[in-house]
Amino acid sequence: MDAYDLITRNASEVVTEDEVRALADDSEGKRAYVGYEPSGVLHIGHMLTANKLIDLQEAGFEVVVLLADVHAYLNGKGTFEEIRQTAERMKAQFIAYGLDESQTEFVLGSEFQLDESYVLDLHALELETTLSRAERAMAEIKSGESVTVAQAVYPIMQALDIVYLDVDLAIGGMEQRKVHMLARDTLPSINEDAPTCMHTPLIADLATGIGKMSSSKGVTISMEDTTEDIEEKVNDAFCPPTADPDPTDDGEARDNPVLQIFEYHVFPRFERVVVERPDKYGGNLEYDDYESLEADLESGELHPLDAKGALAGYLDELIAPGREKIDA
Repeated sequence: MDAYDLITRNASEVVTEDEVRALADDSEGKRAYVGYEPSGVLHIGHMLTANKLIDLQEAGFEVVVLLADVHAYLNGKGTFEEIRQTAERMKAQFIAYGLDESQTEFVLGSEFQLDESYVLDLHALELETTLSRAERAMAEIKSGESVTVAQAVYPIMQALDIVYLDVDLAIGGMEQRKVHMLARDTLPSINEDAPTCMHTPLIADLATGIGKMSSSKGVTISMEDTTEDIEEKVNDAFCPPTADPDPTDDGEARDNPVLQIFEYHVFPRFERVVVERPDKYGGNLEYDDYESLEADLESGELHPLDAKGALAGYLDELIAPGREKIDA
């Protein structure tokens, strides 16, 4: 796999392709970043972007993980003391999950976001951003039903973070797309380059396949889940024998979250996936790539229950090191 293919593996979107190709041509020493509100426990959404960071490290990038304590405070997630304590726990879990510590810089937002130069640049960007544009950018990531003034400033800070962290590539889930487009539109107004961006997919709701999996509602998978928790959640997951399920009776689109987790979480981390089955049901199945597993599910060679059993085992193997950090 060449550098560009590795960098863009499982990405939903790159902005722009030409910019990412230029980074791939000379990736050694380039810097990529992703920001997370400290929540204390890594969930499957964190792990998906972490998988991309691991790909980037393999391609030669240095990775910056912004533990966004100021953003979390603005989004009503606790006191600074509480937030910083959870940030330390998250740092340990990221390393346990597989980030190369020698290629990873962890930064608290408060280390630079309270400096005078940052605040003045923030005010300059505020002059370039309408309230409605900021609210649209925040819509996918806000807490609560209404947008506070603090939350309107939140996406503008995200744009400015890209400059102050001195990164070449901004990473985020598709829910961050509007924030990154805001950054591309506004940063040139303060004589900074429009950032190159990459967006990772969103996993569908585990129980229904509708919309996206959420850590605040519905069923999610996190590093505090026990082996038994993971088995129960995966066994109860929506998994029809297809990657393209029919919509609901109300016309809501659905995805297959079990296949999505195989594609975005398991195959990037394991060279071979083995689905164990008794000999009387045909014996074990082995897969070197996601496409073969999907094809077997579609054809009926792989039963959804067998796929779920394998998925639970591989997820538990990925999560176990971080779980140990939480229990320590």
